[in-house]
Amino acid sequence: MSNLTPASPLRDWLADPAAGQVLRGMLASQGQSEQALAPALALPLEQLVQMAGDKFPPELVDALVTAAETGEVPEGLPTAPPASAAPAAEPDLGVEIGTPEPWSEQVTAGRFGGQTVVVTGAASGIGRAVAARIVREGGRVVAVDVSADGLASLAARLGDAVVPVTADITEHASADAVLAAAGGRVDALANVAGVMDDDAAVHEVDDAIWDRVMRINVDGPMRLMRAVVPGMLAAGGGRIVNIVSEAALRGSAAGAAYTTSKHALLGLTKSSAYQYAGTGVQVNAVAPGAVATGIQVPAAAPYGSHRTAKMRVAIPGLATAEQLAASITFLLSKDAVNLNGAILPSDGGWSAA
Repeated sequence: MSNLTPASPLRDWLADPAAGQVLRGMLASQGQSEQALAPALALPLEQLVQMAGDKFPPELVDALVTAAETGEVPEGLPTAPPASAAPAAEPDLGVEIGTPEPWSEQVTAGRFGGQTVVVTGAASGIGRAVAARIVREGGRVVAVDVSADGLASLAARLGDAVVPVTADITEHASADAVLAAAGGRVDALANVAGVMDDDAAVHEVDDAIWDRVMRINVDGPMRLMRAVVPGMLAAGGGRIVNIVSEAALRGSAAGAAYTTSKHALLGLTKSSAYQYAGTGVQVNAVAPGAVATGIQVPAAAPYGSHRTAKMRVAIPGLATAEQLAASITFLLSKDAVNLNGAILPSDGGWSAA
């Protein structure tokens, strides 16, 4: 009888003789090898399924569970054996390295008590995890997203502490709607909403993708910052956290549009941190690495994606949205006292490479 469950890490599923064949078969059918999953080995299978969407249908999870329990691969499924080449032996480093302990969220009761925090992109992924963490820590969240259904689901889960605002942050009127929902006072703002590009190099850039990436990743955060800062100045303080991505720290993490947008947002963060230093308004940024959120990515541009793929082998691993929320909510909280203009790479060490 197998002890594997959907909450078991991907590495355990790959190690199972039968279930591993099914997983490798699925990858092979999509033109991939298990090496493509290397950054995700510590993720629970259920998180990978959520991230993959229709590429990992529920019936495949059932087939994996059946394979693990019976030791046999269900008929009709593509399978693939483990790679024939044996992995290279680890050198003797003179120190024993154990398995990292699993992380669990440690909620700080009352950390956001009496505070109103605006979170964009709150219907899914990192934004949803940030909103949930703030509510569990006593705060009120003005949750902003274009997805009314996603916001309704969030509000149903978290209750009256969530004020949903269905809005496109690129529209001028959205900032007024957010301020109205907040009741005039905003203690903190998390600019989480963002979109990816198609990895295009500059000679491949599509005008529509460029414009969309700039509007959502740069214009939207700027407009919300512009809207909330006067109130923060009048109140004698407030905290803004912009999500800038690993692509703000290097040129090899994404295409020209996304990389440019995140460098621009980083510049906006630093400029604002300097301009408001000493006023009580703090502006910081978090630069995530690879995160298991299921963010939609356009079809890859041939030249640019080929180039960036060579660098992504250095990714230490995928983080969960909840792990990113831990970094972001720290900077949103009053615990971030004396931090202004800080860029926090929450990337597992990718930026240190």
